[in-house]
Amino acid sequence: MRNEGNKRRELAVKVVRAAIVIVLTVGVAGFAWLLCWLELSLGTAAPLYVSRAFFVVGLAGVVALALVLCGLLPRRGRQAVGVVFLIVCLGGAVYVGHGVWRDSIPTVDDRDLILREYEPNVPDTKAVRLEEEASLQLSGYLLPSIDGATALYPVYAAFVQAVYPEGAYPIRNDHGEIGLVACTNTVGAYQRLIDRDVDVIFVAAPSQAQREEAEAAGIELHLTPIGREAFVFFVNSKNPVEGLTVEQVRSIYSGEITRWSQVGGPNWKIRPFQRAENSGSQSALQRLMGEVPLMEPEKEDRIGGMGEIIQQTASYRNYKNALGYSFRYYSTQMAANDQIRLLSLDGVFPTRETIRDGSYPISSEFYAVTASPTGQPAPEERDQKLADFLEWIRSEQGQRIVEETGYVALGPGLAA
Repeated sequence: MRNEGNKRRELAVKVVRAAIVIVLTVGVAGFAWLLCWLELSLGTAAPLYVSRAFFVVGLAGVVALALVLCGLLPRRGRQAVGVVFLIVCLGGAVYVGHGVWRDSIPTVDDRDLILREYEPNVPDTKAVRLEEEASLQLSGYLLPSIDGATALYPVYAAFVQAVYPEGAYPIRNDHGEIGLVACTNTVGAYQRLIDRDVDVIFVAAPSQAQREEAEAAGIELHLTPIGREAFVFFVNSKNPVEGLTVEQVRSIYSGEITRWSQVGGPNWKIRPFQRAENSGSQSALQRLMGEVPLMEPEKEDRIGGMGEIIQQTASYRNYKNALGYSFRYYSTQMAANDQIRLLSLDGVFPTRETIRDGSYPISSEFYAVTASPTGQPAPEERDQKLADFLEWIRSEQGQRIVEETGYVALGPGLAA
């Protein structure tokens, strides 16, 4: 009877120990999952690397505790497990420390926050206001729907503020639906235009792939120049290199030049970031490369989720050996960052004056783009409101908004 009682007590102890291990395991896994869920859905919890480290350390602790509670380890073995657990804890601390350091590295933008600052008709908007009433006032229903590149949102938001009926024009409504005046970005805007979901978009010239996609869909793109802008390159402020030549840029992005010492800088390996395919800046880089093959970037060096629903335009992480690119106004005004420095190209620094006189080597027009089925008239030839809107943009008032926003207006002959 005594032996039987002992066996029952031993069994009860094992059941209790097993229950403790199960509860601890479920608790650790559940808490880590909760942290991950909060981070992904709300963006208010600890970063993901914290929950990952907590999960690994917690799981190691549960395994160690299970081995001890179940009596599977001799005394020396317990000491060894303790040492291993300590090493795991130190590794978790190093991993979290690296994550904190990485998050502290400046980035160029916070897209949603930046765009809200330029929303039309809201208090303290940064969108330019005309001193007088615009000569065009659109009214009624069926106003032209708009989309465009992040870098051009400030100027077309100002157009809307000047000529559309007074009211709210959020990028998305309270239900997350795209608004009348949207800003999905270059990729999304071209896709919506080709799908005939928007009337006009404000963007850089389309990439070859976008032209081919439109042609395959039986769509003709109509480009109306409305201003000029510079394509710029930038480096970490700690990088002493102040300028490159266009040929050096091509050599870097073809993989021929790999170290900053080859262009007058320190002996650091160049980390040349690239943007997503068909983004405005990636298309500009491809046009710059011409016939020179563009190297395939490392996976972590292609940045910006341009094909996703919530897209970012230039989420460039500012490593000291990095080379990045964007458009002048975006990088110096919308997402100004004192941790980066623009480079001169062929000895010319990108300013509105050098864009205007053509001395900066990579400046080009940006456009209001419409679309129609191939062989049919442009929509502005059939829609008087759209035609009036595009004509007004190229008028003295519209071009003044382009200039006062910070871009470069078309010359008198070009805007006529």
